[in-house]
Formats: sequence, structure tokens, C-alpha cells
Amino acid sequence: MEKLLPRFLEYVTTDTQSDPYSKTTPSTEKQWDLAKKLVMELHQIGMQEVSIDENAYIMATLPGNLDKKVPTIGFISHFDTSPDFSGKNVKPQIVENYDGKDIVLNKLKNIVLSPDYFEDLKAYEGQTLITTDGTTLLGADDKAGIAEIITAMEHLINHPEIKHGKIRIAFTPDEEIGRGAHKFDVEKFGAEWAYTMDGSQVGELEFENFNAAKAKITVTGKSVHPGYAKNKMVNAIGIANDFLTHLPPSEVPEHTTGREGFFHVHKIKGEIEKAEIELIIRDHDAVHFQARKDLLNDIKEKLNKKYGEYINLAIEDQYKNMREKVEPMYHIVEIAEEAMKSLQIEPIIKPIRGGTDGSQLSFMGLPCPNIFAGGHNFHGKYEYVPLESMEKAVMVIVKICELTASQIR
Repeated sequence: MEKLLPRFLEYVTTDTQSDPYSKTTPSTEKQWDLAKKLVMELHQIGMQEVSIDENAYIMATLPGNLDKKVPTIGFISHFDTSPDFSGKNVKPQIVENYDGKDIVLNKLKNIVLSPDYFEDLKAYEGQTLITTDGTTLLGADDKAGIAEIITAMEHLINHPEIKHGKIRIAFTPDEEIGRGAHKFDVEKFGAEWAYTMDGSQVGELEFENFNAAKAKITVTGKSVHPGYAKNKMVNAIGIANDFLTHLPPSEVPEHTTGREGFFHVHKIKGEIEKAEIELIIRDHDAVHFQARKDLLNDIKEKLNKKYGEYINLAIEDQYKNMREKVEPMYHIVEIAEEAMKSLQIEPIIKPIRGGTDGSQLSFMGLPCPNIFAGGHNFHGKYEYVPLESMEKAVMVIVKICELTASQIR
């Protein structure tokens, strides 16, 4: 485990922020910087069949050390970080023996990570925390997962007495912009199932996620001198605002939890002649998900009748709930659950309030539940990860490999 922390610190200080507006894969050239380092490291620790394709998808193999046939399984993480917050010049801070009090991330800017606001911090008193310096995100999502997978593989290589079948690992670009699995070669990967190491707190084990779509509302207006505008001006900003007032105010991320869905407006820009709204739609239930998309269409039709045909709506599905693909193979969830319990980790089985490569991969023929990587407060300056949580994730990976080897064919 001694290499886990320095490994993680090296990864997070390499900027790999993805770009939702790019048409390339990976979406940013800088993702190659870490991808190439990871390929070198996989060779160095003794992984076999190490490959990286033209889109920066990395795969590698740890051969089995058993005579009997057992399932080939996989572990997957992504190396891009969210475009929601800066990932440039990350300066991680290490807080040893955390005292349970406020952590000053940035004294100059008065940025404080406080257990009074982020209550999860209270569970990590006495542990080693890795935080930001208050000016960037950290990148534990999902560089913690990468560090954990590589450390687990290195541990298995160094401890051949631990019996396991063939293990495949993969690291992907662009997960944060919903494209992490778009060009993933499931056939080449060759696993019967896999686990993404992309969850949050210790114990998380997830096999269902949101159905997801994105929507763009474009309003075209007409600019006229305001002194002579009566019955002539069409103010696109005003119409866009009217559209937003028709959305249910309680069905937003800050007021929902569990399996409750939401609309999330994340970008607005506008002038009199043109206004644009970008939002995402999320719901675990397929029927409710469709109802949300229908509501946007109904609002568009209603307001176009009110103002004229000035509103255009474009909705694009992003991913679906993987539950329907994982549930028929529920034993793969049970193996992860058993691995955690054997390590005195209480499994927290709950739906993902977000997306994961595992969702798309499950529908591509690779059932793929999600396991904790240990981080908290992703995508922002208050992100942190306890080192002990990462160590537990490494042990879970190793134990899953061990338990799967007991599945005699």
C-alpha cells in the first residue's frame, strides 16, 4: 500500500479535464499526458497485454494463476476530470490525523472545509485526508479509482499465493462528459463482467443509475428600439424566463435525493434576439423519465401558442438505468457485497444519483456495477478523499478477485 498515496498524488497533479464541446476522443489533448504515463506504469508493475488505442482507451491483463477455469472479470476507471471546475495546477494538501475540526483550504481566500456543512467529515477523525487548496477540484473522481486498481494489481503480482482468475483492467477518457464508454471495445476487453471503481464513500455498491438526457432550449427573438417596441419586440430572454417558471421548482438537484428525479438548468445565456438554456433530465424510473421529456415538449408547445413559433427544443438521450442488465446477473453484486463484509465493510447498496461508464457498458454487453473509490464532494473545491478509504477499496478489489476464483466452472 505504500505506493498508493504517491501514485494518487502524481495522477491528480496531471490536468485531464474533459470538454463537452469537443468532437474528438479524447475530448482534450491533455488527457493523453496521463494516459501515456499509465501505460508505462502498467508495463513497469508487470501487467501483460498492455494496450492503448487511437482514442486513449487503455487495457491490460493480469493472467490467472489457477489450473481450473473461473470467470474473467474486469475493473474500470476513468482518467478525465469534470469540466465543471478547474483541474489545472491541482495542489493537493495532506491532512494527517484529522482532528475533526475545520480545515482551512485557502487562508487567503477564506475557503474552509467544515464538518458543520459537510457532515461526512466527522466520520474520518484520526484519518489522513487529501484535500484541494481551494482553487481547483482534486480529481479523486476518478483518479482514486485508477490508483486503487493499479495498486491492487501490483499487490496480486507481488503475492502469487493469492489465487485468482484472469483479470482485465481498463482506463477510459471522457466519462465526465458522458462519452466514457462510447468507443470502449467490449469484445476486446473480454470479461464476463466488470466493476467500475467510481463511487464515493466507503461501502457504496451500486447497480442502478439515472436514466439521463440533455436538453437545449433556443429562443429566437426580435430586437426593436424599446421606445417603439409595443407589439413589435420579441424579447428572447423574457420568453426563456417564462419557460423556466413552468418547471417544477422542487424537482431540482438541491431539493431531491434517493430515487427522486430532477431537472437541472446548468447554463443560460441570452440577448433580446437569442436566448439559450441548457439543462439535464434525470430519473431512475423509465416512465417518470419519459414524463419529464414530455413535460418539456408540452411547455414548448404551450409557449409557442402564447408567443408565436419562437422556441425550439432539442432533447438527446445520454444513458439508461443499468439495473435491467445487472439484475439478471445479481451474483456479481453479491460477490462484491461478500468481499466488503469479509473486510468488515458495511455494504451500502443504493442507486447512483449520476452516471457511470458502467451504465453504457452494461447495455453494451458488459454488466458493470459500481464500487466506492472513497472520495467526497466531487467536481468542486471542497473535494477530498481519506487515504484509509482508498486502502479499503484496494482490499475490496483484491478480495473480489479471490472470491471470483472460488466460482468453479
